[in-house]
Amino acid sequence: MASNISLDSGSGEADVMVDINTTPLIDVMLVLLIMLILTIPIQLDSVNLQMPIAQPQPPPRPPEVITIDVDFDGTMMWNGQVLDKGALEDRFRANASLPKQPEIHVRPNKLVAYKYVAAVLAAAQRSGVTNIGLVGNEQFIE
Repeated sequence: MASNISLDSGSGEADVMVDINTTPLIDVMLVLLIMLILTIPIQLDSVNLQMPIAQPQPPPRPPEVITIDVDFDGTMMWNGQVLDKGALEDRFRANASLPKQPEIHVRPNKLVAYKYVAAVLAAAQRSGVTNIGLVGNEQFIE
């Protein structure tokens, strides 16, 4: 905060410069800063923890995957083997009774009618298969 006062009293005195003396303020600030630094507790480089020692679990087995391809004419293939509708339902029932059901990936052809894919999904639902999904949907993006 500086101000400039000029005296025009005609006595010929020079202009007086009035400024705030900041030296004591800086001294007080430095003293407070040093006190703050001294009062902060010293941080340790490490934290001593007693962690339990665990035995690593074996890596999980990848799930069994069964691929069902539905061709453009409605032909169904179970891992590359051609099946009719009755044999497909029998295999669905056999897999539904397993304690850990395998993953079933239904991969329809781009040209297949929806009724064939819906028939496969309905047969899986009737048989109690719960771990099923459609694969290859990116082919339908235009």
